[in-house]
Amino acid sequence: MANRLDLLERLCLALSRPGVDGVLATADILDDLLLLGALDDKIVVGSMNRGGLAGASFELDDRFTGHRAQDLARLGFDAGKLLLRIDYQDPGSLDTLHSTARAVDEMAERRLPVFVEPFICHRIDGRLRNDLRAEAVTRSIAIASGLAGTSAYTWLKVPVTENPDDMAAVMETSTLPAVILGGEIGDDQHGAYEKWRSALQLPTVQGLVVGRSLLYPPGGDVAGAVDTAVGLL
Repeated sequence: MANRLDLLERLCLALSRPGVDGVLATADILDDLLLLGALDDKIVVGSMNRGGLAGASFELDDRFTGHRAQDLARLGFDAGKLLLRIDYQDPGSLDTLHSTARAVDEMAERRLPVFVEPFICHRIDGRLRNDLRAEAVTRSIAIASGLAGTSAYTWLKVPVTENPDDMAAVMETSTLPAVILGGEIGDDQHGAYEKWRSALQLPTVQGLVVGRSLLYPPGGDVAGAVDTAVGLL
């Protein structure tokens, strides 16, 4: 992904495929796509935080350094997205929880949907790992659903659990609408598609948000990977 021109070509190809509703990205990528005319009639979701850089000691003090609510409103974008990672052993998580709640309030004031992507995580050998066990995902959904002064504009962006058979029970934790996070799938693309297919049948799940797995698929066929994912919906 370090080659921006290659990434933009892949994004434009993905956005051109039938059934692709829109894109979620940081401001610099969305600016490029706007200039290329690739966002006409598409849903545009701006990434709001990620001051907590991967691998940094302050990774979980994830401040809002991307789109603000007023930026999204001014640009006429459709929604925002924020990452909420919680480590019970890291005090930086409290600051992230508080700022996340206020960001949800600011989006709701403007009647803009916000996708909250929650994880319970732990440090293992100094590296942050997301806990995808059913209990952890259930807890993360419950926490995210209860943030801010209203949940009227809150959506959830959730991963498939470690055991896909647990997803139905996990998604009963909240009545909020949700989309499934693609995540890393490695070489087992067919297995990932089957997990997504099953999750998409659940009542509150409304769609699929997938990034690198479709933009950089095994074999390099972006159009084929995107079309297969669209076919699951």
